[in-house]
Amino acid sequence: MAADPDDIRAWQRLSDRITTSGRLQAHDRARLAAIGVRHVINLAMPDHPGALPDAAARFSVAGVDYTHIPVPFDAPEEAHYDAFARALESSRGPVHVHCIANWRVSAFFYRWHRDACGMPEGEARALMERQWSPETHDHPAAPVWAAFVRERKG
Repeated sequence: MAADPDDIRAWQRLSDRITTSGRLQAHDRARLAAIGVRHVINLAMPDHPGALPDAAARFSVAGVDYTHIPVPFDAPEEAHYDAFARALESSRGPVHVHCIANWRVSAFFYRWHRDACGMPEGEARALMERQWSPETHDHPAAPVWAAFVRERKG
């Protein structure tokens, strides 16, 4: 199996089955397939300048399932998180989840690790904070994300 393509923006391996990153480029589909990824979940908005055009078709050609859950950066909702959890849990094999900067993804995984997997709070937070901390980041949408990560499912 190929080595992780850790030059992809904000690359992070969470487990043997899960990798995450920021935006993907056209040549990344073959690289992800080479490391065994069978499903890509995209949380980015399709109209973002960094979004990969025709991503679903590109991944289909590589034999990789593709789920797009567009999450507005300034307005994440529980419905987005629920769709993410369903897609992740129904995935047929190793999954790669991405957005543009790996901020949406890291916040979603923080909640998933904490609430669905029972990971200790500090461990789940440390994984998220490898990418960002919405409580301390100076971004206009950071307070929205700080409130989002405080929500609990269970």
